[in-house]
Amino acid sequence: MPPVPELDLERLARVAKRRRADLGLALTDATAKAAGLSKGTWQRVEKARPIRETNYVKIDGALQWAPGSSMAILSGGEATPVSEMKDPDAAGVQKSPLPPEVVDEEARDVVQLALIATAKGTTAEEIREMSERVVRDLRERGLI
Repeated sequence: MPPVPELDLERLARVAKRRRADLGLALTDATAKAAGLSKGTWQRVEKARPIRETNYVKIDGALQWAPGSSMAILSGGEATPVSEMKDPDAAGVQKSPLPPEVVDEEARDVVQLALIATAKGTTAEEIREMSERVVRDLRERGLI
């Protein structure tokens, strides 16, 4: 497994604070709640502390950035303001930072475990076929 790159939490803290100030957002419980976060989680970002990866997408939304912008900043890239997106209607889309093949494998594992737990008498081959079909259907619908 390749080494995990060091995340630049200090850089994200600086950029996020500046963006929040540019948008005129106060760091209050109400602002954090509107973003689906706790005030403490938002404060962790601005204090250069890590948070769950799923919460970075919520920070993106609160700061009117395209999904994945916080992760891009952490990796040395730049944020994309929603106003600069080619398809602003896609602003609410949450894309996993994981590679598609990892997302597919995780989805297959979840389906297989669910089938094993609930579908007595289902063969291993039937479970594999069902999990492949679910992953294919989710991908066709744009959900993964």
